[in-house]
Amino acid sequence: MVDRSGQGLETEFIHRELDKNIAVLNRVLGVDASFDMICRELEYAGRRFALYFVDGLAKDDIMNQLMRHLSNLPEGALNTEVIAKLLRTHIGYLEVATVNRMEDVISNVLSGPLILLADGCEEGLIIDARTYPARSPDEPDIERVVRGARDGFTETLIFNTALTRRRLRDPSLRMEYIRVGTRSKTDICLAYLEDVADREQVALVRDRIRRIRIDGIPMADKTIEEFAFGNKWNPYSMVRYTERPDVAAVHLLEGHVLIYTDTSPSVMITPTTFFHHVQHAEEYRQKPIVGAYLRWVRFFGMLASVFLLPLWYLIVQNPQLVSGHWEILIPKDKGELPLFIQFMLAEIGIDLLRMAAIHTPSPLATALGLVAAIMMGEVAVKMGFFTEAVILYLATAVIGTFATPSYEMGMANRLARIFLLFAVFLFQIPGFLLGVLLWFIALASTRSLNTPYLWPLVPFNGKALLDILTRPPVSDNKRRAEILSPDDPDRME
Repeated sequence: MVDRSGQGLETEFIHRELDKNIAVLNRVLGVDASFDMICRELEYAGRRFALYFVDGLAKDDIMNQLMRHLSNLPEGALNTEVIAKLLRTHIGYLEVATVNRMEDVISNVLSGPLILLADGCEEGLIIDARTYPARSPDEPDIERVVRGARDGFTETLIFNTALTRRRLRDPSLRMEYIRVGTRSKTDICLAYLEDVADREQVALVRDRIRRIRIDGIPMADKTIEEFAFGNKWNPYSMVRYTERPDVAAVHLLEGHVLIYTDTSPSVMITPTTFFHHVQHAEEYRQKPIVGAYLRWVRFFGMLASVFLLPLWYLIVQNPQLVSGHWEILIPKDKGELPLFIQFMLAEIGIDLLRMAAIHTPSPLATALGLVAAIMMGEVAVKMGFFTEAVILYLATAVIGTFATPSYEMGMANRLARIFLLFAVFLFQIPGFLLGVLLWFIALASTRSLNTPYLWPLVPFNGKALLDILTRPPVSDNKRRAEILSPDDPDRME
């Protein structure tokens, strides 16, 4: 047998002789080479034991209590049925299980639980007394709401599943465990409502995750998305990400399948359409009419982020397209540089500013904003690099990008805007029309798993499209989306 790290194991199962097990595990786990990989050789009730764990992942207080109890056992108390007695009587801890395969021992030690091996026994005990360095479940920065819960997912898988179960006390909620990565052994959880979610959809997601063959996924959910959902060169995300437990619970109730990844605070919602990325929790924390207004403002910002700059550039290049009061759109001064060059320089400048803001410490963020405003605003206009009109329309488009609820959608729309600018620059009016047509066809032909990406627009579903455009009252939302093929389509009795 060969373990995942490529080192041979002399035996597939735990040996009765403790010394042989210690020799194998010390070599494979690198006990002598790694300071944080610990093997404690102990003796309780006249029997030898070996305890393996990773320093920093074990709960010291729990282990101290267990070891104190075992040390008080009388001589001969563990002469027979050692593992059974420890499991049922002496180790009074909730999360304890048995293990008999050496590979499982190694995987569990590296994942955080403690492994207790006894001399003369072909089984060991997994004691899940692990703890991870974790932060508090604060509200996500990119999904803030005025009213609503302030907790958010963290980088610890078990915390995230607990936050979800707190909101969905449904016995049909399933949390399937999958491990991915031959070296990273990353924990992944597949969540769905068994009597609601489409079983074929669940099986498809499960199969795609299990088919991932790679040494590790340190980038967590993004790596899984690229492996499992394809469309690698399509800038539009095939899944929706959320860091809010309430948003995750809502999508579970609708029949979606969620993917939780350890070390990531983001949960993937599958399958998703284009219109899943344009909704925000804030719209459902307000009255329906207010939510509809906020949604339309958001739609306007998203449309502006894609079409405003190419349309204005097209009008400037073809003044005959406007007349009367609309002639105000045509600038009197186009600047020293061609408008297309100004657009590209400004787009690159905005992206550089965004990346600089990410890497700038918070105390210096204000200074960065002032420098950017002065250099990219006043000085650039005075020197003739940009016109005031270019700054105005680009700023409006960028605001629309930041108003997009999904960060992935905002970045994809930015690439679509640049594509349309190139189309107008090369072919004028025919280029703009052809570019929009190609953009629409690309979206219409995209599928997230088995779901059309532009549903309910393509294929058309009037009732579902109206719900997206108007934000209906929750009491009117009596049925689940038919595109998900839910086993239970009714939401109300």
